Amino acid sequence: MNSLVLSTVTRLLAPLLLVFSIFVLLRGHNEPGGGFIGGLLAAIAFILINKAEGTRVARRALRMLPLTLAGLGLSASLVAGFWGLFAGGSFLQGIWPLISVQADGSKAGIAAGSILLFDIGVYLVVIGAVTGIYLALEDGIARSLK
Repeated sequence: MNSLVLSTVTRLLAPLLLVFSIFVLLRGHNEPGGGFIGGLLAAIAFILINKAEGTRVARRALRMLPLTLAGLGLSASLVAGFWGLFAGGSFLQGIWPLISVQADGSKAGIAAGSILLFDIGVYLVVIGAVTGIYLALEDGIARSLK
């Protein structure tokens, strides 16, 4: 599509969508949101780039093949699951290595652990799967129009 308005708005909106998707990802284990919704927001940014600039530009913006991205996400989620199994005794058990319990029972530290790794994995799987399906459909349409 050769729309000047869509191209201009996409240059502003796509980075905002990507930043917002990361915000939704990071607040997801305490509030509504998480890897799935954040991944959908990021995929929408890449789909918007595709509609404004074309499939070639969208693939370049994604920086890696969608299936590779999905595979990395699945690997991260599996690592998070086995981390809980080996460190905590059950698959996908939450492990928080950077949080310590104080003498008065309060907790201090950084809330980053296996649950965040799992959410990042889901985030990457959703981006890879949704953009992969969308770009494959776009390629099929382009081939059928030739």
